[in-house]
Amino acid sequence: MKKRIRLRTLLFGGIMTLLFLILISRIYVVQVVEGAKWYDLAKIRWSAAEQLVAKRGTITDRSGNVLAMDTIAYNVSVNPQMINENGLTEDIIDGLHEILGISKDELRGIVTAKKEDGTYLKNREVRNGGWQIEKSVADEIRKFRVELSEEKEVYDVGIDLAENLKRYYPRKTLASQLVGFLDRDGAAMTGIEAFFDDQLRGEDGYIKYEKDGKRVQLAEGDVEYKPAADGQQVQLTIDNDIQHYVEEALQEIVKQYAPKSATAIAADPNTMEILAMANMPQYDPNEYWKNNSSSYNHAIKSLYEPGSTFKIVTLAAAVEEGLFDPDELYKSGEFKIKGVAQPIRDIKRGGWGTITFLEGLKYSSNVAFVKLGYERLGSEKLQSYISNFGFGTKTGIELGSEQKGVVNLRYPLEIANATFGQGVSVTPIQQVAAVAAIANGGKLLKPQIVKSITDPLTKATQTFEPQLVRQVISEETSKKVGEYLEQVVSDMDKGTGKNAYIEGYRVAGKTGTAQKVDGKSYSTSKFVVSFIGYAPVDDPKIVVYIVVDEPNDPLVGGGKVAAPAFKQIVLKSLRKMGVAPNYSADSENALKEVTITVPDLTDLSVAQAKAELNAKAMTYELVGNGKTVLQQIPAASSAVHPTQRIYLITEQREKLAIPDLTGLSLRDALEITSLIGIRLIPEGQGYILSQKEETLNNVRVLKVVLAPPFGEASSSELDEADQQETANQ
Repeated sequence: MKKRIRLRTLLFGGIMTLLFLILISRIYVVQVVEGAKWYDLAKIRWSAAEQLVAKRGTITDRSGNVLAMDTIAYNVSVNPQMINENGLTEDIIDGLHEILGISKDELRGIVTAKKEDGTYLKNREVRNGGWQIEKSVADEIRKFRVELSEEKEVYDVGIDLAENLKRYYPRKTLASQLVGFLDRDGAAMTGIEAFFDDQLRGEDGYIKYEKDGKRVQLAEGDVEYKPAADGQQVQLTIDNDIQHYVEEALQEIVKQYAPKSATAIAADPNTMEILAMANMPQYDPNEYWKNNSSSYNHAIKSLYEPGSTFKIVTLAAAVEEGLFDPDELYKSGEFKIKGVAQPIRDIKRGGWGTITFLEGLKYSSNVAFVKLGYERLGSEKLQSYISNFGFGTKTGIELGSEQKGVVNLRYPLEIANATFGQGVSVTPIQQVAAVAAIANGGKLLKPQIVKSITDPLTKATQTFEPQLVRQVISEETSKKVGEYLEQVVSDMDKGTGKNAYIEGYRVAGKTGTAQKVDGKSYSTSKFVVSFIGYAPVDDPKIVVYIVVDEPNDPLVGGGKVAAPAFKQIVLKSLRKMGVAPNYSADSENALKEVTITVPDLTDLSVAQAKAELNAKAMTYELVGNGKTVLQQIPAASSAVHPTQRIYLITEQREKLAIPDLTGLSLRDALEITSLIGIRLIPEGQGYILSQKEETLNNVRVLKVVLAPPFGEASSSELDEADQQETANQ
């Protein structure tokens, strides 16, 4: 018995010893042989990482007004498993339907989503309608969550809100095709957003650290940190106000003529900085999915036969070559090309008889330009000038998908037609660059849409200067062509551009009406109408091109549809720029300032008053939110400059906000501020240059800086009555 016990003891001890040796050897393997491997795995288990999201750079206009920015948004997701376990399916569907506006059928599919094995999912995103929602909507969901949790006595109702960054366009439709948009996944799709995506998007950072079992960071653990690099800030050349003027004018065209599209570009001809670029119909990039087709930028992507606006190129070439004599006579009506059965005819059947070439320009005679371009310049020179003005090649503007146009002239008829803008296809931006070259002394410049790009961290700024492509015509030719084009606008009898005339300013311009190709021939009912011009002729500050595709009336042309919009845009823009008006001579050759009489608008509805002022191309500002004009400043029958803003008072004084008083005389400003009930504190003499609202001794005051008009001593400085009224205030 003792021997048996001893053997069992030895056996047990041997087994224990063997197990201990195995354990020691395993520990050795784990700690020494494979120590590094297991240490690395442990570090992974200890470690935690967080992504540091970079903010996308802002996009602003030339004055710093924000057009695109990042803002906080929220994404909604649900837990179908938890919702169904707690019996909250119908409550969640009803609540989210009411808050997010998503259909109940769609929500039911999300809330009851299952795996292939039939079990409910634990997470499902509410993408369509619950993605990147605003804080106000997120707050409603939070409130709903709390109320439902208390009502059903459950800790978690299965709705989650994740905070992230969202691209936001504070000015909504303004310049939307130019700025572009990001899709729901943050991908840049169009416009500046897409072209400058590398600069705007920045680079995400991260932080990696070691944690304990409670996910608390270890004080002495390793930390790896890379800060997020925010995107660069892109400042555009566009002017927020001029962009608004342009879009407002296009909206009037759409309202009256219902075209397929309407496009306009405004630029500074001396630098080719784009001041405005707009298209109709519009879309809101904050809700791009509602009208995504309207994100198309016709200004750089669409090709049009320019029609008679292209005659400017033929005219400039003929003047440069010494082939245009404004007083030379020719026979209008038709021009026969050898070997071509159908002659080229003027828009007026039979023409205007024997007239001068300058009259041919005013009437927009096709025959005059065939004679100049086809007969005198010839194919080689004409095509050389067309090419030198930039047609047939991309302008290089910093926007994606720009088209280069089509200029393919082989046969005599094609060359003859090209002289008056038929048979060639161009983009609006090419038209603007070419006419800007004629306005600025003959220099073709690359269109510029970006003024600067700034790094938000280092503040290093890259600026963009005007880029000369080539000298196309001489300064002397530029001046002559401007004077000829001015007569197209100023001649109220013969000028096709007379509707673009702005009293007090010298305006050069040209109308265009082009038949659209329908199949293999030209349509008799579908037209593209346009107007392009610049002002003032002697010192150009702005060039504007307006093109309208298929207005609903086939009998209207560029002079009726586009020229009035041009007038409205240019008048408001020159006024904003502070450009001095030109002066006209009276019968005694003494210079007098051009004025216009203010109509009586009191007691009219706001719509009637606006219509009357628009008809006179007078600028105005509504003061108040009423529907009837209670008072106007300046008063009816006052003689004012055409650029003077008319203020329409529509509410009682206690409801009025302070309007923009820039450009007003002190007397008119005093009258307005007296109505509002705010004290005016003037500095200087003349007309208001700037204004600033302040609080002085707990009283609201408006400080204004005045200056003589256009840098000279005002001929109507403050009289004693003005000074006394100021003292009384």
